[in-house]
Amino acid sequence: MAGRPLKVFVHLAADKDLKVWSEAWRAGTLVGINDETPYGYGRATRMGCAIDFSKTSREWLPTKVLRLGLRVITGFDLLHAWRQRRDLLDADIVWTHTESQYLAVAALVSLSTRRPKILGQSVWLFDRWKSLNALHKVLYRRLIRHVDVLTVHSSENLAVARALFPGKRVLLVPFGIPSERMTAPVERPGQPLRILSVGNDRHRDWPCLVEALDGVPGASATILSGSAPHALMKGRPNLQIMQARSNTELFAQFAEASVVCVPLQPNRHASGITAIQEAVLAGVPVIATATGGLEDYFGPDTVRYVPPNDPVRLREALQEIAADPQGARERAVRAQAHMSEAGIGAESFVRRHVEISRELLGPSL
Repeated sequence: MAGRPLKVFVHLAADKDLKVWSEAWRAGTLVGINDETPYGYGRATRMGCAIDFSKTSREWLPTKVLRLGLRVITGFDLLHAWRQRRDLLDADIVWTHTESQYLAVAALVSLSTRRPKILGQSVWLFDRWKSLNALHKVLYRRLIRHVDVLTVHSSENLAVARALFPGKRVLLVPFGIPSERMTAPVERPGQPLRILSVGNDRHRDWPCLVEALDGVPGASATILSGSAPHALMKGRPNLQIMQARSNTELFAQFAEASVVCVPLQPNRHASGITAIQEAVLAGVPVIATATGGLEDYFGPDTVRYVPPNDPVRLREALQEIAADPQGARERAVRAQAHMSEAGIGAESFVRRHVEISRELLGPSL
């Protein structure tokens, strides 16, 4: 028994099927810098683990309505977890990507005699904890008792989680994307200033970016997002909102950009860190809002930070990039060097999951 592979079941959202993800990755239509397996978890195979992923089930409309209805009521996808119960409960440990998954796994485990360990990764839960109703708070506290380790992506979430659950082990596990390939930074034109902003996270502050753009003569901005309101383009011929349909389109946008801007509303979960890492790997200077624990990943010598809800300061930062493209390139060089030296990336992210799992399960595995 000693030395056998660690049996890991990776329970993801219902639409994150391994086969569909991998096919899109190979076709180049999975937009962004991604791994062949969802979030890179398949890399754990090379680290002594036997990995199995949750699967998307074909469902009739009434069943889908039931599943989504239960999700709205409870805040997690119990029916999706129930469909995985045989493989899930047979694992040594279950990894999850957000609270929607680990709360469902915890509910399933609470009804079973089998007891795999649960590594529960939180993203948005602690941002909205205060706004939860009393029933949800009680339910989530009971379910989190079944979670062996809670993980978060930022020091801000870490502080909140430890205050809410003082008896629970909570760890900071920095999120990372595949970082093996980097494009060397070059000096990019400050005039005209081409601003690129990417992302769909609920905490993007698009109005702040647009207000800042209005005061930068000769600047243009492209927002690649499925959530940014197109009404922002009205009366602004220098603003384009669209979606990249392939990585070819995304990388072409990175190549043309003078700067990548990541405008954010206050949050605790390192919103924007994926977009920042993608920009750093592409060799593009970055401006970001200083919120959510982003400085845990990149300090002010590598990313130009501005305060939240402050279009004036954001405009000043954009003007600085336009006036000093060489200084912007030097910051991009430092960002890439730090990403390599600090080990920020999918490999470290997944390896930390493996290390935590082995600590939980002991030396026999």
